[in-house]
Amino acid sequence: MTARTQRTRLIAAAAVLATGSLLLTACGSNTASSGSAGAAGPAAIPTQAIPAASADPALAALLPADVKSSGKLVVAADASYAPNEFKDESGKIVGMDIDLAVAIAQKLGLTADVQNADFTSIIPGITSNKYQLGMSSFTDTKEREATVDMITYFTAGSAAAVKKGNPAKIDPKDLCGKKVAVQTGTTQADEIKDVRNPDCVKAGKPTIPNDGDKFTLQTDVTQSLMAGREQVMLADSPVIDYALKQTGGQLEKLGDTYDSAPYGAIVNKGSELTKAVQGAITALIADGTYKTILDKWGVSAGAVTTSEINAAKS
Repeated sequence: MTARTQRTRLIAAAAVLATGSLLLTACGSNTASSGSAGAAGPAAIPTQAIPAASADPALAALLPADVKSSGKLVVAADASYAPNEFKDESGKIVGMDIDLAVAIAQKLGLTADVQNADFTSIIPGITSNKYQLGMSSFTDTKEREATVDMITYFTAGSAAAVKKGNPAKIDPKDLCGKKVAVQTGTTQADEIKDVRNPDCVKAGKPTIPNDGDKFTLQTDVTQSLMAGREQVMLADSPVIDYALKQTGGQLEKLGDTYDSAPYGAIVNKGSELTKAVQGAITALIADGTYKTILDKWGVSAGAVTTSEINAAKS
């Protein structure tokens, strides 16, 4: 894809993006250490309130007995991937995926209990029943569908960003030998390992070192690019677009969005939750709540008209 397949995920170290609260440290990075990258302007988090979704008794009837009796839906999200899921200045997890998760829970007559989790721990957390729903910009893939059920709700692509003016003169179609930052476990990380570097070898060119510099948090990916330790970063298209806004013009998009594919909400394989969640998403699309949420976060370009179960093409 794009969007984080195995996913896909802004300023000085220890600085906060005003109301965006995107704290940028190198914690979780397995490459470069933290360093100053310059400050971006304040990030404006939308304040629009999303009306509570009305519960649908027919959908609630589809819920597993234990979930229904608990009255809550335990949702996992990696809160480092603005605008889809991140923390505001108070530490509350917010974003497009979070608003959708809350609305899905409401439609099912439940309350959403949103918990922060490392991206690569979410699927194991779903299969071990630690979480009941994963809403964290997961690209729907055949590989993931072998382990969990994926209910589509959005479409995103991959994109690249560089420092303003593209000082390294990066060609988005030829990253051979360049320092490229990605979030660990994302589609973009797989893209480097499985597509870009093999193509570099075939062309007789140097590969992207280390199959890309990988970071646990997307915020660290962006910081490393801004600090000049990387020449380019790859991430999901809405994440790149949002980063451009939050860095005060210090970054620019490189080339076009490519490899668009659907995001999928994740539930345990064969769970009764699968049809309940799909039904909730379908109802939210029909009643306009879905559009209101996407409009709020400025990501309406990724809207879908139908929700499908395990519909990956690759």
